[in-house]
Amino acid sequence: MTVSVEPTSVDPRRNGSEAEVLRAHAEDAFAAELAALAVQDDRPRPARWKLSPWAVATYLLGGTLADGTVITPKYVGPRRIVEVAVTTLATDRALLLLGVPGTAKTWVSEHLAAAVSGDSTLLVQGTAGTPEEAIRYGWNYARLLAHGPSRDALVPSPVMRAMADGTTVRVEELTRVPADVQDTLITILSEKTLPIPELGQEVQAVRGFNLIATANDRDRGVNDLSSALRRRFNTVVLPLPETPEAEVDIVSRRVDQIGRSLDLPAAPDGIDEIRRVVTVFRELRDGVTADGRTKLKSPSGTLSTAEAISVVTNGLALAAHFGDGVLRAGDIAAGMHGAVVRDPAADRVIWQEYLETVVRERDGWTDFYRACREAGA
Repeated sequence: MTVSVEPTSVDPRRNGSEAEVLRAHAEDAFAAELAALAVQDDRPRPARWKLSPWAVATYLLGGTLADGTVITPKYVGPRRIVEVAVTTLATDRALLLLGVPGTAKTWVSEHLAAAVSGDSTLLVQGTAGTPEEAIRYGWNYARLLAHGPSRDALVPSPVMRAMADGTTVRVEELTRVPADVQDTLITILSEKTLPIPELGQEVQAVRGFNLIATANDRDRGVNDLSSALRRRFNTVVLPLPETPEAEVDIVSRRVDQIGRSLDLPAAPDGIDEIRRVVTVFRELRDGVTADGRTKLKSPSGTLSTAEAISVVTNGLALAAHFGDGVLRAGDIAAGMHGAVVRDPAADRVIWQEYLETVVRERDGWTDFYRACREAGA
């Protein structure tokens, strides 16, 4: 027997004013762009997709529509990566976004779900304590004890809801989920069916259903995916930004978006400090200076683009609330120290050596050198 799952009648995320939300969901924050794309989009759409694959890719990568509407880029990177990811969701294979921390895996998965299904909130957050019920279903124990197993006592998971509605569900940090819970997905992804043995029923996925999972390169060996589960995914690797210019662009865009959401004033000429942060992160991450002349020791932290965004945003807040509104070296120095020095013993030595051998000798970086030395004193 196949059981239907009733859609939720009340959307709890829209109980308050959107203007009061600290971080709006992608489908709310970029509702105007999604609506403009839907109007201009005359290409074939897979079942229950809000946009065609072409329009989904345009939403992520940005562009200008025929009516002059500008679609802002959500992801700055190789176009082919986005095209493969979108195409995967149009097939019967699930999508696994793989990469080191800070490569925008969660960001991309959210915007893919928003563009494809108009809803990015069907989410399972993977942790070491994620139970099987988070992927399959749970029970309302009051009803279960009072009336026994029944449809009314069943609490559907986000995955079950997506299967019933033909929408996209997201599973974050899949490799942090215990291996036996991971394998709960095998039947769902291969048979497109979720059995409910307690009721002698099942939920069959309707057309439009698919799943986006993210996993961390650094977490290999934590809970590796079984070969059976890995075969159910098409894996797309999200790389770090190829060039400093691309990374500066990404950091600048996100800092501007976050700053506006926090009502922080735009910092004039902040691009120079952003470029410094990106340069330091890339050099320490790569283990060599930008000119290739000096080899460096890399600290234990990832020094990702996401962390660069955090450092600059924190500096922007300092400049706005305790400075003259201009982003300066002193505003980002403390954040830099915190991002680089994760291991107080080993990383501190690496950071001080980098400051003395590279930053101190670099033309125009005297203020940055002094500020970082003071922050680490």
